Amino acid sequence: MKNWVYLDQFQGQALPASWEALGLGLTFGAVTALVFGSEVEHLARAAFEYGAEQVLLADDPCLADFRAEAYASTLSKAAKEQWPDLILLPNTTRGRELAAMTAIDLETGVLVDAVAVEHAGEAIAVTRPTDAGKVLVGESCSTRPVIVTLRGRAFPRPTAFPGRTGALEKIAVQARALTTVAGTVSQDSPDLAAANVIVAGGHGVGNSGPDEKESARRGFALLADLASVLGGAVGASRAAVDAGYAPYAWQVGQTGKVVSPDLYVACGISGAIQHQAGMRSSKVIVAINQDAAAPIFRLARYGVIGDLFQIIPALTQALKKRMESEKL
Repeated sequence: MKNWVYLDQFQGQALPASWEALGLGLTFGAVTALVFGSEVEHLARAAFEYGAEQVLLADDPCLADFRAEAYASTLSKAAKEQWPDLILLPNTTRGRELAAMTAIDLETGVLVDAVAVEHAGEAIAVTRPTDAGKVLVGESCSTRPVIVTLRGRAFPRPTAFPGRTGALEKIAVQARALTTVAGTVSQDSPDLAAANVIVAGGHGVGNSGPDEKESARRGFALLADLASVLGGAVGASRAAVDAGYAPYAWQVGQTGKVVSPDLYVACGISGAIQHQAGMRSSKVIVAINQDAAAPIFRLARYGVIGDLFQIIPALTQALKKRMESEKL
């Protein structure tokens, strides 16, 4: 079986989900990694270290910025020449767009947001969440190549072996695109999709006093302290974002980011179904809320009923002391 894995990168840095996709690809046999961009040959070397047998490298200044037309045309041309059985991509914004456009070019199907992938006779079958994550459904595709996007943190990252090499093949770049990139804007926001730990705040963060915005500012500062101690990132519910407590880049939920951290601490979040859709696959969920009837408690493994403005500082301090004692 000839299987390819597309490595999503931004400004020369591969997303962690790319290595997870490569790890899954290795379970189907030898992997050919696809590295597209400008001055990205270092990613080809990294792909070999993570287990790829071959790398198809499209390295050209015209690919410095992601433009879906150029990337999809380059991928489609390579696929038509070598015709793989399976193409795996991370389920990122770029990955989904690239998968869709490539599928149109190759007249094949796309299976999206997969959390499991396996053979089903001559077809490839996936399992993916639906209905806000409450239901898992099975889907299959019998056309070739099968294109699958993979949910981040649903698959383990393979072990890297420094110095490992493989076969590098440079492929033709299709530069034509109708779009141009005027520039990029960098936001000081957490990489929620890759975070092992997320401490998220909801509308309840702004309910500690008469000044709602000041309460939210203090509350999210406390959440940031806890996230820092745990080596994690700060997230927010849609209610918190809509209220102006946090930027949209932090939003977790059906209309925000879908995350799967090892630990998700929900602070002042009621747990509406739209929010659960973005975080219910977290491995351990801890809920802190004053409302004992909040839906989030039905999803959480551990729950604390009380004022987050008292609980979070105490928890942060206790964790700091524990970590300091473990260093001694």
